[in-house]
Amino acid sequence: MANDTGSTERSSRHGRKALVGSGLCLGLLGPLLAGAALFPSVASGEVQPMAHHHGSPGVQAELAQVRAATARFHRVEEAVAAGYELGWVNGAGNRIVAGGVSRPTAGAMGYHYFNAELMADNAVDAVEPEVLVYAPAADGGLKLVAVEWVVRSDKSNPAGVSEAPSVLGMEMHILVPPPGPAFWLTHAWVWQHNPAGMFADFNPEVSC
Repeated sequence: MANDTGSTERSSRHGRKALVGSGLCLGLLGPLLAGAALFPSVASGEVQPMAHHHGSPGVQAELAQVRAATARFHRVEEAVAAGYELGWVNGAGNRIVAGGVSRPTAGAMGYHYFNAELMADNAVDAVEPEVLVYAPAADGGLKLVAVEWVVRSDKSNPAGVSEAPSVLGMEMHILVPPPGPAFWLTHAWVWQHNPAGMFADFNPEVSC
């Protein structure tokens, strides 16, 4: 995919508009896919994308729409039926991010279920997140805790965009797990409280 060179406004998947700049913790764990994957650090250090005030009425309304759009995915089986699966198969044919993502000093993200079709277009639609994030539930299953918008960067395989896209009025950021791919991403903990913040990458109340 050729890299874009300037911010563009692209049609979203259902006719809405999504602002995309020019230029991702996944699902239930069968024994074959389980395995802890530790993301070392956010590219910019420990900084979390918290400049956006999620308490504002406009953002609260947008988050309510995200909850309404993803409420049917509390059962992971519904997510799988809709095309989400644990991990993402990259351009080399390798399934990555297929285990629990955690960080000893920050908590965890959980298990990431990616939608390959939504990953393919490198566009952002707030009510169609590329990733659904699940965490272990008390009954031994998985519970939906967050959504994640993911756009491939120009260092991903296949390559994506070189400049930060935007979602919910915020620029997405890069979280790099060397030597793996690089994604522009934003989390929203719409289904579980996160004391680190609605849009923090890790949640100290989640473990996996």
